[in-house]
Amino acid sequence: MIMLDLLVLNLLAYYLIDSPFSWPANHIFLSLLWMLMSLIVKHYEVYRFTKITDILILWIRQMFFFTIAFYAFIGIFNLAVSKTNQLSFLVMLVIATLLFKLVAYFLLRQFRAFLGGNRRNVIIVGNSKASKQLANFFNTKELGYHLQGRFSNNGQQYDGTVKDSFTFLEHNHIDEIYCAIEELSDVEVNSFVRLANQKFYTLKFIPSQTKLLSQKLKTQYYGYLPVLSIREGALYQDTNRITKRLFDIVFSLLVIAFVLSWLMPLLFIIVKIDSKGPLFYKHVRYGLNYQKFTCYKFRSLTHDPGETYNPVKRDDKRVTAAGKFMRRTSIDELPQFFNVLMGQMSVVGPRPHMVSFTEEYAKLTDKYNFLLRHTVNPGVTGLAQIRGYRGEVSSKDDIVNRVKYDNFYIENWSLLLDVKIILQTIVYIFKGQEKAY
Repeated sequence: MIMLDLLVLNLLAYYLIDSPFSWPANHIFLSLLWMLMSLIVKHYEVYRFTKITDILILWIRQMFFFTIAFYAFIGIFNLAVSKTNQLSFLVMLVIATLLFKLVAYFLLRQFRAFLGGNRRNVIIVGNSKASKQLANFFNTKELGYHLQGRFSNNGQQYDGTVKDSFTFLEHNHIDEIYCAIEELSDVEVNSFVRLANQKFYTLKFIPSQTKLLSQKLKTQYYGYLPVLSIREGALYQDTNRITKRLFDIVFSLLVIAFVLSWLMPLLFIIVKIDSKGPLFYKHVRYGLNYQKFTCYKFRSLTHDPGETYNPVKRDDKRVTAAGKFMRRTSIDELPQFFNVLMGQMSVVGPRPHMVSFTEEYAKLTDKYNFLLRHTVNPGVTGLAQIRGYRGEVSSKDDIVNRVKYDNFYIENWSLLLDVKIILQTIVYIFKGQEKAY
């Protein structure tokens, strides 16, 4: 559709807008204007379940904003184009793009219904009323969904249990998985997230009909049935992801070159004098989409290879003399900039939890909200951390507020917000925080 629209746009510009001295500048500017407007109004975000009325609304918005931009373009560059040609260009563009959109919409529906093309293989996990309604929705041939299986622990009429669905997914080509999330345990939800990431499945959730929809996930309507997927906030836009990654690379290189290059040898001597053991402490954490990775810290506790790690508490006797200073100033976290450079972490983001505690923390808050914080790379510092929700989790409010701030950050990210959080973190390095122990 993008190629067709741009083809029509440029053909009309060639015959009605061009002058001998303006080609190909007109085509470049008009194409950029068209794409810019389409990004703003999300003109091409049309799915097989999108209603024809919604498609027409998107098209009207696109033409409205492009018309304003077009006349601004004519005025700014003072193009010698007659008003008749200007009007003809817009009218023919309106007719052609609308015609292409409607023809594509109806041809695709017939292509799916009668030729079985453009098909999406899906499974449903769950036995809720909404799951059954979704199964009926998938029976509409024009939408091109092929329901390959239904799985549930509550019912004999299905193709197997939730556990059986993982075996099914390993041996069959599936495009999308729909889970009634309230019927699944935290372990099962996490397993589906990991599998979807590894196999590039699209994972969506069917909400409980007795529960308010989470604002932290994107709601799409299949007919009148709401289906949840990870909401496409600021950090789900490609340009923002690229910008953030470039910032992470540059910032981590600067820290490694100008801070860690001299600090590591110094701390090696201090840590060795203070207590026996290695300079670095390595621990496994959950990262993006629940992928495990090895996170690095300067060792601040007494070294005991056989001890099972427990979170540090206030006045913890395991903290060494050098460790107290490192933990109070958060210097022990600096090696995580190597994780940032490797792409496992980000400079700013939700702080990673220990694997053994992630499932426990998930039970203390809403599944939808807890899931969102694992859709981006964890950070060396974060919004929750500078708000005081760091370190030991002593009550339910600690983890609930941590998740709240993490989700706010994900949905409202900006480079300026990252800089603000970094500067505030630097202030707390010198000032200290109540739970920095």
